[in-house]
Parts: sequence; structure tokens; C-alpha cells
Amino acid sequence: MTESLAAPAVPADRSPLIASISCFTFWGLLPILFIWADRLGAGAMEIVAWRIIWALPWAIALVLVAGQGGHLRRLPRHTLAALLLSAALIAVNWSIYVWAVCSGHTISASLGYYLNPLLNMAAGAVLFKERIDRPGRIAIALAAVGVALQGWALGEFPWVSLGLAFTFCGYGIVRKSAVVEAQTGLLVECMILVIPAAIYAFLLHRAGHGVFGTTPMVSLVLALGGPSTVIPLALFAFAARRMPLTAIGFLQFIAPTLQFMVGVETGETMSPLRAFSFLFIWAGVLVFVVGAWQKFRVQRRA
Repeated sequence: MTESLAAPAVPADRSPLIASISCFTFWGLLPILFIWADRLGAGAMEIVAWRIIWALPWAIALVLVAGQGGHLRRLPRHTLAALLLSAALIAVNWSIYVWAVCSGHTISASLGYYLNPLLNMAAGAVLFKERIDRPGRIAIALAAVGVALQGWALGEFPWVSLGLAFTFCGYGIVRKSAVVEAQTGLLVECMILVIPAAIYAFLLHRAGHGVFGTTPMVSLVLALGGPSTVIPLALFAFAARRMPLTAIGFLQFIAPTLQFMVGVETGETMSPLRAFSFLFIWAGVLVFVVGAWQKFRVQRRA
């Protein structure tokens, strides 16, 4: 399988494969940073606010390094409108994710990102009239059973998992319609979100509830939210331009798998029924990956 993924994409240079694996590993281990900040006294929304604030200078640097500074001046009005919507969606996604991790729901968060590629497939069929093949239908059906069992195991609607999956899926749909480079788009989104984030951080600090600036350690951990947001995106953008999307599709499940492991390691509840629900999710992922791999091999032969 490694040969099928790496060889056709990067016959002489494995750096895109390394960048892709690094990106998804980075995203998979990101909950550790948020849990650390939470234990130092930062609330979920303060973490999100400083993540946005510190992402802005890193996003500016990324755009300058990529030589895309001129793109900002040429963005059409409809693209700006799309980025306004995508900024709102990613802000909601980040807020749910950080709250989930800080509240001991990292496993539920991982479920959301396991569901995301399957939800993308369903959205493609509904919105863009894309055809779902038989493995795709089986994968979606298995995931639906897994979500239902997850809700039963939790005793409540799995809003964290579905909220993350739907907001990120919506974000992807909007960004698909916005003709803009990934780096430039992230910078515009940060510019849109930084004002409300800065206002929130200022008011929180003024009320005496903010922890940024109280100790060097907590300030450093909150400031790390910036590069931890931008660096994985840069790695992903680098890999996406040089690897088949199918290969990236295989590797993207590294992130929720690591998130799941972080949740288990930090002592989150894993009842037998909840574990059983994940068997359906993983079965759906396996069907999805095998189906995509088969299509990839057929395309190579053609």
C-alpha cells in the first residue's frame, strides 16, 4: 500500500508524503495543546480568541513567503463574501472543538473528523450531483449506524461530533466555491475574525478573568495556538499540490485516530456500547479507504 501511495506521486522526492503525514499528525496531537492551556486556567473561548490573534501574524508571514501578497488586492467582492461565511463557519468549528477537548469530549471530537470525508461524499451527491458508488453508500450507512449508537451510548444527541462534521463540511463547500489560495484565504479569515477575538480577549482581561499575561508559561501556550493553526495548513497546501487527492484521503484519518488516542489516554469514558459504535465508524472508514484505493489503481492503469 505504501508503494501505491508514494511511488506514483513522488518518485524521487518523498517530501510531499512527509509533509502530509506531518500535517495530519500535527492536527491529531493538537488537543494536547488545548488540554494544557485548559489546565493552566484558560477557558475554551479565551483559547480560541488567542488562537485567532496569534494566527494572524503567522498567516501574514505565510502569504509573504508564498509570494501571494498581491492576491489580497485582487480579491473580487463575491470571494470576500464567501470568505466572510467561511470565517464564521471555521470560528464555530474551532469553538466547538476547543470546548469539546477542554471539557473531556476529545473522543466525540475525533468522531466528527472520522465522519467528515463521508459527509463530504454525501454533500457532493446532494449539492454537486456527484455519483456515490457502492462502497461509498456502504460507508455512509455504516457511519450512520455508528452515529446512532454513539448517541445511544452517550444518552444524548451527539451534537459535538455532528456539529464539528457539519461545520467543517460547510467550510469546505464554501472554500471550494471561493477561488482563492489556501494561504491567502486563511489570512483573510484571520483578518475578519481578529477584531471580535481581540475585543473578547480585552473584555475578558478587563473583567479579571483572562489568564494571558499572568505567567510566561500560560502566555506561551496560548501564543502557540497561532503557529499550530498555520503551520499544518502550510504543510497541507504543499502536499496537496504534489500528491494525488486519493493518497491524501488515505492519510487524513491519521488525525482523528490520534485524537481518539489522546481522548483515551486522558481518561475519557469508553463504555462497551460506545466502543461498539466506533467499530461501525472504523468499518465505514475502511470501506471508504478500500474503495478509494481501488479507484486510484484503476485510474493509474487507465
